[in-house]
Amino acid sequence: MYRLLFSLVLRHVAPERAHELAFRAIRSAGRTPVVSRLLSRLFASDPRGGVDALGVRFPAPFGVAAGFDKNAEAVEGLTMLGFGFVEIGTVTAHAQPGNEKPRLWRVLDQQAIRNRMGFNNEGAATVAERLRHLRATPRGRAIVVGVNIGKTKVTPAADAASDYAASAALLAPYADYLVVNVSSPNTPGLRDLQSVDALRPILVAVRDAADGATVGASRVPLLVKIAPDLSDDDVDAVADLALELGLDGIVAVNTTIAHDLGPGGLSGPPLLGRALDVVARLRSRLGPTPVIIGVGGITTLPDAREFLAVGATLVQGYTGFAYRGPFWASRLNRGLAADALRRESRNRAEVAL
Repeated sequence: MYRLLFSLVLRHVAPERAHELAFRAIRSAGRTPVVSRLLSRLFASDPRGGVDALGVRFPAPFGVAAGFDKNAEAVEGLTMLGFGFVEIGTVTAHAQPGNEKPRLWRVLDQQAIRNRMGFNNEGAATVAERLRHLRATPRGRAIVVGVNIGKTKVTPAADAASDYAASAALLAPYADYLVVNVSSPNTPGLRDLQSVDALRPILVAVRDAADGATVGASRVPLLVKIAPDLSDDDVDAVADLALELGLDGIVAVNTTIAHDLGPGGLSGPPLLGRALDVVARLRSRLGPTPVIIGVGGITTLPDAREFLAVGATLVQGYTGFAYRGPFWASRLNRGLAADALRRESRNRAEVAL
């Protein structure tokens, strides 16, 4: 049914407009208790498929990647649709409008999306206040929320560490984990911050700011999000830095600029192969402990399984949501839960033998 709706109607609506309409519907449904409860039951996956990671229990392993809910407005609605966790953002220290429109394009023949949004968001102070209200309710406290932070466009690269730290100080008290995003292709010079020499002071500053903002509370896990376009040597260098600094994990990967479609980063199926390669390389380099959140090109249940098989702890998606519709996350998480239960059953049988 959704594919027919997409083919006949949605594909003819400007992509950013279609996103706005869908976003408003999800936000409204999530804020309406009766509707939300009914839909939560409809989309629910088996809680026995949950994952313990980063010091919390993720009710399901597949979550929504940063970029869909930039300002923490639809967290309840996205969880209602069956996502196991929500990574909001990217949030910057100061509000900014992002790049001029058009800045979002469908690539229909590849079921992909190209974007050059440019971190459009309401700023860390506003988003922090919204998260404070969310966390003031039992329902809001139960949702696993990651917060993805980036550099304000007008902030010089030399001041990047303080810019990221300002966001971390405001947002860490409400985050189940923080992600330092240095890998979007849509903020000039941002990807240059992935070099180890540039990245180290940013991560140290964010760690200090987050710790200072959560004195007396649990330490907020810190991850870094990297690009698929890094060389293998640079992927290794980031992994080594993560181990050196004691980071809690890495999100791999962001959108790719390895295309000839125009400006911006490409997401969706064309990204899958490289994303899997990066996750496998990271797991080999990091060892078993740090968390890897695998993202990039997940459309089907086998895609998600591949990420977990090569070393991801958790998985995320976004582009598939536009092409597969509201049941997408629920189907994936139900499938992954069934996989987990089958593994548990086999393990019990082996122990009995």
